[in-house]
Amino acid sequence: MVDDLAGKPTGERIKILRERKGLSRPTLAGLVGMSASWLKDVERGRLLPPRLPNLVKLAEALGVGDVALLAGTDMHIGDAASIPMASFARIPHEAVPAIRDAIRAPLLTVPAGPVDVPALASRTAHAWRLWHGSVKHRTDVGRVLPALIREARFAVRVTEVDDHRDANAVLADVYALAQHEIVWASEAELIWVVADRSMSAAHDADRPVTLAGAAWTLAIVQRSMGDLDGAIELVSKAAGILRPRLEDGPVELQAMYGALQLHAATTSARAGREGDALRYLEEGQATAERLPSGYHHPWTQFGTSNVAVHSVSIGADLSKSSAARDRAQQIDPDTIPSRERRARLMVETARSYHQRRDYSAALDWLERAYPVCHDSVHYSPQARQMASDAVDYGGPMIDRRARVFARMLDLPV
Repeated sequence: MVDDLAGKPTGERIKILRERKGLSRPTLAGLVGMSASWLKDVERGRLLPPRLPNLVKLAEALGVGDVALLAGTDMHIGDAASIPMASFARIPHEAVPAIRDAIRAPLLTVPAGPVDVPALASRTAHAWRLWHGSVKHRTDVGRVLPALIREARFAVRVTEVDDHRDANAVLADVYALAQHEIVWASEAELIWVVADRSMSAAHDADRPVTLAGAAWTLAIVQRSMGDLDGAIELVSKAAGILRPRLEDGPVELQAMYGALQLHAATTSARAGREGDALRYLEEGQATAERLPSGYHHPWTQFGTSNVAVHSVSIGADLSKSSAARDRAQQIDPDTIPSRERRARLMVETARSYHQRRDYSAALDWLERAYPVCHDSVHYSPQARQMASDAVDYGGPMIDRRARVFARMLDLPV
């Protein structure tokens, strides 16, 4: 079977395996949550090869145990590489059970007495600062998040009129943080529940920025589950709500609009739509330049430095590893206030080297990222795959380092 696929690009490999499996194009596309036209364009090479999340879904639907079998000559994985399906399992975190309980609790009774909504908003803002400022942000936020979820839900139950809208805005914000916390660490059902509740709370808050923020959160989930078209459509509609208010709206509104542009840019890149990705990125850059100097949105971190980080990610997503590295070299990490985003830049830089099979350089960047933000590396499926590949294919020169680093990520070596 491998010989039949040798020398073939990714799209042709997918088509061969699909036909061998006896699946029609609409059937396979439906199994991975995409359109038949998308799959047709992938198979005919009109789009860039699917990124790993969609490649994994295709491998599952086709009954292929090794994702690398789908990766053809137009990808940088190579015939010799192996990407076992098991490497994409969820990465457990000790905070998830308590968060799950706080989300699912029926709350049949609520505490007596008034609720201080501004204080709750302040605690939520502090939790977001913790997320962006802690070396182990999942662990530290995980300690405070269950109580925040319960109390924000209580606040919505007991407040009235304007306070009720304020409480819903806080609840939507809390659920956005919860989505960040549990992604890659919990079951898909819980992630969908959190995103849906964030949107519901935002509707009740009836504020454009809150609604756009909830759309940003839900679209992240859609994208992570492979619904790229749905994610782009959602953030585009949310941006349309904010666009008429950009001239006289608060800076938070402008930054949220910019964050939606970056979301659309990244999602377009992952769908292989280079023109759309660059167009959205340019709009995001223009938006960032209109913000006060040094401003970053409290939780999306939208600002000039975050646009730069996204430009690196988009270059890697479009398989333009040289361009991604060149962009990364132009960024001063000290201009990125968020540890989580600073480490992400380094992981994305590692990815640009990994695409060229430079496992030593990729490992170097992962090792740099780890002390900046431990959890941004430990809970990144891409970082874990790169660390695993450094062990398997890096060679004797980096073997010991690669194995030590892999053990730090609790990877079997």
